[in-house]
Amino acid sequence: MIYRHCIAPPRAFTQFSHDIIRHPRLSSDAVRLLTWQLSLPQGAREPLSRTAERARIGATAFTRAKRQLKEEGFVHERRVQVPGGLWVTQQLVSNVPLSPGEAAKILARTPVASVPEPTSANPVSPQVAPSRRNPAVGVPTPRLTDGHPRKDPEENTSHHPAEPEPEPRPEPQPESGPATDQARVLVAALPHLSPDLRRIPRSMHDELTHLTARWLAAGHTPTAVRTHILRGLPSDGTPVHRPGGLLRYLLREVPPPPEPPAQHAPASTLSPGRSAPGRPAPRLAGLRECEGDHVQATLFRPVGDETRCRRCG
Repeated sequence: MIYRHCIAPPRAFTQFSHDIIRHPRLSSDAVRLLTWQLSLPQGAREPLSRTAERARIGATAFTRAKRQLKEEGFVHERRVQVPGGLWVTQQLVSNVPLSPGEAAKILARTPVASVPEPTSANPVSPQVAPSRRNPAVGVPTPRLTDGHPRKDPEENTSHHPAEPEPEPRPEPQPESGPATDQARVLVAALPHLSPDLRRIPRSMHDELTHLTARWLAAGHTPTAVRTHILRGLPSDGTPVHRPGGLLRYLLREVPPPPEPPAQHAPASTLSPGRSAPGRPAPRLAGLRECEGDHVQATLFRPVGDETRCRRCG
């Protein structure tokens, strides 16, 4: 069981509707802020922010409480310009919900005069009226309009202005040509070459195409370029965080291409008496290819300068 014991105050009290105290959508901070405002003396101009400070309501709780009161129609605000040119915020607090039109009619009947000077007896909060700005130090001076500055100034000019930053060098653009087209195709296929190369930035494709074209122009084949890149990737499982930078490092220096293997001329193109380059096997020393009509090349051991075997001779 619960018992209630209430003593009516003889003075300094305010009557509130049960609809405010028991409002289902207002938090305790919103109810406290509203009842505090309604309990102020008639003609008081204390803003809601000052009331929240006196009621020990924090900044976050005050913002939430004020939003709830505005949504339920207990608080309305509008911005107006006073004759002095400053803008002030008018706040209307009511003990019953008001529509925006009803609030606008009430605020229209209370025009705002010029902003008074703040005094101890009549404090003005920054939320109701903007505060006076502090004057700048010194006396304002007019802008100098007496021509160009002197050629030989007397003041210290040892600190010269900073030099302008150099413009960034443009990235090398690959030239058109067969090597460039082949290099562009090779660079586009690099993400499929290894999982470490799947995240090559698109902004680096032109630079990598230019570097790859230099390798192809020097005589390297696409297979040699891919093999060189695969050899440069880490083999111990270390992840590659910047594949574009790694490829730039691997393709920056162009080594000389490998020498092509020696081409051995077929025996049918050799003149009589000459053997193929290289050292022949001992059992083939002294043999000569017959120039007769044979299905396949036939070797014979000549006695003199003959060019046909005994069968064809």
